[in-house]
Amino acid sequence: MMTRGAQGMPELTPADTVWTKACSALRRELGEADFGSWLSQAALREGAAGALVLVTPTGVARDWIRRNAWRRIAELWAQNDPQGRHLDLKSRMEFEAEAGPASSASPAVVVSPLEIADPVSTDAAPAAGRGRSAALGGLQERFTFDTFVVGPANEFAYAVAKRVASWADGHFNPVVIHSSYGFGKTHLMNAMAWEAMRTQPTRKVVYLSAERFLSTFVRAVMDRATTAFKEELRDADLLLIDDVHFVGGKQSTQEELFHTLTALMEDGRRVVFSTDRPPSAITEIDARLRSHLSAGLVCGIEPADRDLRLGILEKKLDTLGRQQGFAATARPEVLQFLADRFTDSVRELEGALNTLVARAGVGVSRLSLDEAQAILRPHLRGAEKRITIDDIQKATSEHFGLKQADLISERRNRSIARPRQAAMWLAKQLTTRSLPDIGRRFGGRDHTTVLHAVRRIEELKAGDAQLARDLEALARKLRG
Repeated sequence: MMTRGAQGMPELTPADTVWTKACSALRRELGEADFGSWLSQAALREGAAGALVLVTPTGVARDWIRRNAWRRIAELWAQNDPQGRHLDLKSRMEFEAEAGPASSASPAVVVSPLEIADPVSTDAAPAAGRGRSAALGGLQERFTFDTFVVGPANEFAYAVAKRVASWADGHFNPVVIHSSYGFGKTHLMNAMAWEAMRTQPTRKVVYLSAERFLSTFVRAVMDRATTAFKEELRDADLLLIDDVHFVGGKQSTQEELFHTLTALMEDGRRVVFSTDRPPSAITEIDARLRSHLSAGLVCGIEPADRDLRLGILEKKLDTLGRQQGFAATARPEVLQFLADRFTDSVRELEGALNTLVARAGVGVSRLSLDEAQAILRPHLRGAEKRITIDDIQKATSEHFGLKQADLISERRNRSIARPRQAAMWLAKQLTTRSLPDIGRRFGGRDHTTVLHAVRRIEELKAGDAQLARDLEALARKLRG
């Protein structure tokens, strides 16, 4: 049924093409609900002596298709198959009983009920390859291990994700990856799905967001198709659910998720969830589910430090350049500005870089810091309105155990001078105030004093890890 091309990628055969066309028409005619609940579970397989069989995961699904759609499927098949081949309909149990155990590993065209979209096209697969026995619930091609930048903040979660995706033995179950938004947990979830499908294409990988899980479950209840929904999930060798905290407050959905998790773990299947905080802190979900999530391996992704943010910028810049056909570079001071200014979310960091490349194109390498700041001013304005020099002085004095008056005093001992320089550096980074204005707010100091402070902090934080962490914590606190 499915052949492999020169690069190891699956290529559609005529039979697969016929089924793909039939699926497109059936989706329009039957509607998303019926197609997603029943037909999209079916897989086209080759049986004994080359016979073509539409295989459903359950007898219930087979019977629904036979009653409600089989005549139309036969018509569409006849219209689109120039060879006039016969198509049969069987449940998976019937098919495997007739064809023998080896048939369970045969490749198939699978369109999952969890992904209500056009049948998967091999042209859209990432370079790493795509497992065809997967239910794809919104995977993004750009999120692979190759495009993930590793640093101290995420290296443990990355190592765990790689181990899960390699199907290594001795895994913890379930695995929960947690972080605030924009720090890479969805990237890792996607990367695991792609890699798991690449390394074991005959195993079933199901990836979906908690929102998709919720909406599909509700639809299955309304269509009285909960049995098929449950069997689709519990047949997975690896189940990945992103942003599982979104099921909080949805009692019946939590109940279904709990039983699905329990069933998969009892069968030795692998389960990975992502959430925005440790499971113990998700108070809005059921205590039993929270306990099960906490019982496996919980690994957090910390906010990216400066070096990691710079690495992400360099990787992203290289990718953008290759996509647009030129070698993209940027001045160090521009990248450093981005890394220091956009600390709250990797998405915001990448968005700022996207803006620069979109505006400057091949000229991005020639952009000065002032020009880059001018282009990004709309992105910076929100933070500028919130943060004042008074805010910075209060936060800095509190962080270092000083009085705010110390920062504007004439005292020059190091325990005060260094925090004062740090506050001046933060004022330059987080506000639009000029150097003379900043100097006036720090006890009437000259603008050259502020400039010296900014340059001194830039030099020190490159080699002083504690100072870099202090500045990072202060910037994050000030941005809220």
